[in-house]
Amino acid sequence: MKRALPLLTAISAMALSACASVQAQPAPTAEAESFRDRAPSEEVVYFVLPDRFENGDSANDKGGLTGERLATGYDPTAKGFFHGGDLKGLTERLDYLQDMGITAIWFAPIFQNKPVQGPKGDESAGYHGYWVTDFTRPDSHFGTRDEFRAFVDAAHARGMKVYMDIITNHTADVIKYREVQADGFPYRSRGDYPYSTRGGPDGASINPGFAGDTDSSEANFARLTDPSFAYTPYVPAGEEDVKVPAWLNDPIHYHNRGDSTFTGEDSRFGDFSGLDDLFTESPAVRAGMIDIYGAWIDDFGIDGFRIDTARHVDPGFWQEFVPAMQARAKARGIPNFHMFGEIYKDVPGSGYIAQYTRRDRLPAVLDFAFQASMRELLGRDKGTVVLAHMFDGDVLYESGEKTALNLPTFLGNHDMGRFSTLIREDRPEISQDELLKRVMLGHAMMMTLRGSPVIYYGDEQGFVGDGNDQLAREDMFASKTAVYNDNRLIGTDATTAAANFDESHPLYRLIREFSAMRRAHPALSRGSQEIRGYQQEAGLFAAARIDPETGREYLLAFNTSAQPITRNIVTGHSVRTFEALAGNCPGAASAPGSAKFTIPAFGWAVCRAGEVPSK
Repeated sequence: MKRALPLLTAISAMALSACASVQAQPAPTAEAESFRDRAPSEEVVYFVLPDRFENGDSANDKGGLTGERLATGYDPTAKGFFHGGDLKGLTERLDYLQDMGITAIWFAPIFQNKPVQGPKGDESAGYHGYWVTDFTRPDSHFGTRDEFRAFVDAAHARGMKVYMDIITNHTADVIKYREVQADGFPYRSRGDYPYSTRGGPDGASINPGFAGDTDSSEANFARLTDPSFAYTPYVPAGEEDVKVPAWLNDPIHYHNRGDSTFTGEDSRFGDFSGLDDLFTESPAVRAGMIDIYGAWIDDFGIDGFRIDTARHVDPGFWQEFVPAMQARAKARGIPNFHMFGEIYKDVPGSGYIAQYTRRDRLPAVLDFAFQASMRELLGRDKGTVVLAHMFDGDVLYESGEKTALNLPTFLGNHDMGRFSTLIREDRPEISQDELLKRVMLGHAMMMTLRGSPVIYYGDEQGFVGDGNDQLAREDMFASKTAVYNDNRLIGTDATTAAANFDESHPLYRLIREFSAMRRAHPALSRGSQEIRGYQQEAGLFAAARIDPETGREYLLAFNTSAQPITRNIVTGHSVRTFEALAGNCPGAASAPGSAKFTIPAFGWAVCRAGEVPSK
């Protein structure tokens, strides 16, 4: 099957010239760099769902289970079930990722999941990894501990880091409530259902002396012996020992207050879509989770954690968990262990997500503010002032701009949908050519502006889903899922019915070439950032990155509008000349402190200032 359209029809002349003008650089040698020593900001991260990437071993497709799909979870024709991707397949495709310039792999949780759950007639499988029953081993659909070790070792041998996606907020939905409810299990608050009585303030007295969840001492929680303060929890017959480690099977370690609406008190104490919500204020739960995830560091030498549903966990938990993990990593010889929390808030401002680096003491958070700002610019044609204001908020993070430098930036993901999908949602009449241009510009900006860029798997192959969640989780290997195979991809005439690992795809090429540029020029990964230009409407956004060693300036200019623009941009006063690393740069400054840039529609320029003549 033809893998890509001829480039002149697949991408605009602008995008072609911008890709071609990036100066490819050789990868650093082993003598020049140890992968352990790289700072988080230096990574180019690839986020992948193992089930949807590559099937290296068809023998584990059903996870060692027998029967039909509701027993095994396997149905490659259904978007909500296992499709067959596994650890062996991920290992076999490491060359593809390394060739693209990926330096760190973050994958969705690989822990053993409940194969299938959900109401009758609306069941789905745990292919995504977020319904954990056994936290100590990979899901049998993915492989074994030995296969996980082989993957980690193979990645490390290539100088690539491995980030695990972890969950401390909840487990699979195992615990049930004895109360019969016609409308599910609405959340029951601490005020209406205190820990001291069963079923409300007028109920029978229980848990005498328990001072509540604000006292996380062992002495206090020793007084919490009855978990039936709101609902009456129980574990169904046959599932009494399904969770590992064994302490997870006791309902005393869960909040048991019913379903969260993700607002107010229930955002922290409620069940996340019915999943069993852990009592993370308890010292036993904190110690148990520290043991679980510390063992993965000890046993495999992984390099970081993406922390799922971090905002639904109490701050005290993170204040203990984070330093414990840092200590385990340091003892294992991992100096830059990276932890970043998921604080899902799709608004451009940084204030909400920044609080979690201060109060909760998370070292970093996924930069949802960047994602939201980029959608405003490239999906909704908002003024580039939106992005400038977002970057102004970097001072709000603990340690300010130093922390912001390490934030993982991204354009779309497995929950909200792909960036291409979001743009098409905002602009339903958009042409395939313009959609490709906007997506390429988004990646060019993400790869050069501050932060650690995250590529969502399949984006480099022009995937365009039909929506969010399950509709944004296509197969990279040849898919049997009809709802995926009718998608119109960008930059190619391929479909997901065939494998998509095309290294000539224009987005793959762009990512590869910008990754090489980041490696060759530390200013683009470790340098401080200064905003140099923006508008109240779509058009110019300009920023400088400053080399941390030499102080040399790199000027970045982007055009988010559908028309070419010519603008004067502020430069350092001593800058006289420019070298083009990507796009078209002026040969010289117009005057001390100013240079005239002409940027095509949806185009960019990455320019290194010439060396200042010695006096």
